[in-house]
Amino acid sequence: MSRRSLRTLLAAGGAAAVMALLPTSAQAAPHSGGNYGAYGNEGQYPTTSYCSGTFRQIGPTKYAEGMALKYFYSDKCGSFARIENSRPGCVAVLHRSNNGVGRVDGWVSESVDPGITYAYTQMGNNLNGRVSRAVLSCEGHDLTQTGWY
Repeated sequence: MSRRSLRTLLAAGGAAAVMALLPTSAQAAPHSGGNYGAYGNEGQYPTTSYCSGTFRQIGPTKYAEGMALKYFYSDKCGSFARIENSRPGCVAVLHRSNNGVGRVDGWVSESVDPGITYAYTQMGNNLNGRVSRAVLSCEGHDLTQTGWY
């Protein structure tokens, strides 16, 4: 066997090994509605370098059926919702109101990926008079939520 065919065989085997390690099912993806995405930072995750490290938890952690809901805010970037110790079929939801009156004008949600027990949403822009809140929802039923901030 020539060196070239041995290298080709090894490369193909290595590629197959890497492919075997990748998940075969689709990962959770965000869903949104209303006019979500109309304001800056919406559609981005809070881990983006511009916003990373600027968030703080606002309000107490809310609990339902042993699962935790947290709401985080940054006066630079907006807010996001996070759920922890969650079961499959649950989602973190962030509602955003355009004018501060607490009417849901836009929302974004993130489901729990297979094999993990947490999820967090993309950011909602609740700056400049807008407000938002976090919701923990399972199988289409809201279990707990934060106030509007």
